[in-house]
Amino acid sequence: MSKECPDCHGRGYEVVSTEICPQCKGKGKSKSIDFMRMSEKNLDSFLKNGAACEKCNGTGSIEVTTPCKTCKGLGKIYTCKICGARIENPQDPDEDVCDSCAHSQYVYALDESCDLKDVEAGKLYHGIVSSKASFGVFVDLNPHVRGLMHSSNVGIPPEVGDAVIVLVKSIKTGGKLDLIPKTLKKYETIELEKELPLKNSAEIDSSMKGRLLRIEGEVIQVKQTSGPTIFTISDEGGFVPCAAFESAGKRSYPHIDVEMIVSITGEVTLRDDQIQIEVMSMKLLTGEKEALVKSRVERVIDEKAAPADIPFLIKSEIMEKLKPRMLHVAKEIKKAILHSTPIILRHHADADGITSAIAIERAILPLITEIGGTDAEYYFYKRAPSKAPFYELADVTRDISFALEDLSRHGQKMPLVILVDNGSTEEDVPSMRQAGVYGIDMLVIDHHHPDEIVDQYLIGHVNPAHVGGDFGVTAGMLCAEVARMINPKISDTIKHLPAVSAVGDRSEAPEAERYISLVSDRYTLEELKEMALALDYEQFWLKFSSGKGIIDDILDLGDHDTHKKLVSLLCEQANNMIQEQLETCLFNVKSQKLSNGTIMNVIDVENYAQKFTFPPPGKTSGEVHDILTKRYPDKPVVTIGYGPDFAVIRSKGVLMNIPKIVRELREEMKGAGVSGGGHLVVGSIKFVEGMRTEVLSKLAEKIASTDVEY
Repeated sequence: MSKECPDCHGRGYEVVSTEICPQCKGKGKSKSIDFMRMSEKNLDSFLKNGAACEKCNGTGSIEVTTPCKTCKGLGKIYTCKICGARIENPQDPDEDVCDSCAHSQYVYALDESCDLKDVEAGKLYHGIVSSKASFGVFVDLNPHVRGLMHSSNVGIPPEVGDAVIVLVKSIKTGGKLDLIPKTLKKYETIELEKELPLKNSAEIDSSMKGRLLRIEGEVIQVKQTSGPTIFTISDEGGFVPCAAFESAGKRSYPHIDVEMIVSITGEVTLRDDQIQIEVMSMKLLTGEKEALVKSRVERVIDEKAAPADIPFLIKSEIMEKLKPRMLHVAKEIKKAILHSTPIILRHHADADGITSAIAIERAILPLITEIGGTDAEYYFYKRAPSKAPFYELADVTRDISFALEDLSRHGQKMPLVILVDNGSTEEDVPSMRQAGVYGIDMLVIDHHHPDEIVDQYLIGHVNPAHVGGDFGVTAGMLCAEVARMINPKISDTIKHLPAVSAVGDRSEAPEAERYISLVSDRYTLEELKEMALALDYEQFWLKFSSGKGIIDDILDLGDHDTHKKLVSLLCEQANNMIQEQLETCLFNVKSQKLSNGTIMNVIDVENYAQKFTFPPPGKTSGEVHDILTKRYPDKPVVTIGYGPDFAVIRSKGVLMNIPKIVRELREEMKGAGVSGGGHLVVGSIKFVEGMRTEVLSKLAEKIASTDVEY
């Protein structure tokens, strides 16, 4: 096997120095010329420019050379195609094996990419007996090359499926191989594969249809169809589907699975106008070769995943401090998309949580479709609401179950879970630990008061409390800005979502006012509040469904007329139900003034509110609290809506820290089963039913000892 000499670049000599041309003495002009032999064109050139010296071609200097020591002046070097060793002074330049290999017992194993052109008479090959006939035994050297061992050369005939070593005696007309069986005690196997150009997916286009080529990359999905097995390969250029067929519905290359690095040889084809590789050969790469390919792919993906470092929609000191964390989360999400890692987007089932999730959804869906095709959204993305403001065990159990089913059916990776408007508290830890057992990565974008313990289970965490902020910077605001970092093109589409989030979560932060002002030319404050109320109302009936389509219409992401009619109708229904609930609840509210001047209001929402309808206990408590704060405009007010085993807390003018109160109650009241959390002044507590009176009494004591604002 020959190749260009790397030292002389195929010239066969090396330049030692230069010297003045002895013929023209460095002038570059010829001293004499025969005009009788000169053409009219050359004569005209001579009269204008003079004649160039024939020895130096007009340069005035000549090169002093010496034969290349590496190639002995040949301009090329020869290497053994078996062992790669250098072949010195080849007797026959067409011979491509060294003396050592030529006299050794080498048996060749044909790769599936090889055809008859890669077989040579006089060499030994591995084969598999494919069938038997009265005149001999047929042997497959690979799925595309078959030969015959004539019965006259076969003693005891081998059985179908037996591995044999054969000598190719001759290659007859029509490509028929005449084989002779061989029995060897010692031999070395040499794998032969067709030498084809290595391409990446970005270099493959429809003009290459029918061409054979080779690609290297990571398997990111294995999907078994009723026909072939489809392997999706990720390389530095992007993604390309590769179809391997053994028999209808049968898994091809069962030893190849997701996250493995492979080399594929195949033919470029088109399926529904999309590039596809028909696999001839697929090999698992290991060791140094695997590391090299993986490093090459990761380097390109890391570059492509770089988020857009763009200005925020508004000015915010808190978000400026959070920007490095936000850029990190945006990059991790883009990397997951580029790796075709399925994404599960979990969000709290209220206006803030929904707007948070929709902002991220609008950013990532176009990228998922661009990379995975038109149906990729159904395989690689799922949005699901969580009733509680934390990642419940019921939620993680469903997510893991679905992920394992997708792994089994479609060969998908385990997903990336993105938690928005939840995920920051100690209550999330049990679910996070369970997800960690299955190697599921998790990201959190939240504004609930965080516990440090959760960070060890996350690959990214954005929370305003990390930089001295509070819950006034809502998850909807944070997610909208992260979404713009992922996909800046959707900025105008989602810029009203932070305002809806702000009014839905009743934020009083400066950022809330700025986001509301940002879209004041499109929506009034009342229209933003109606969108938030419609989201809360509709999500109550949707329960665990994402409500795709309906949610988009409520948020004016579809037809504007449909949006106006739907929001008007939903708000009318919601307000009627809220009014009915309040007429019942307000009559049964019990109020008392605590020692610190706080007006504490309590309502038994289990016995004095409509059950299983809108508004739910948390919303009911909030609506009652709003009315009571107007009744006591200049006083600190706390409202507690309680049931058999829970209490919902809303406060104004009281410097509470509900997560801290929950921890204290848990430590002080053994056997009460206290848990819960939320924001500093808005949250919920759970406990065992038998300890309700004691827990509520202790809670009242702690509220009474809390500082207040007047």
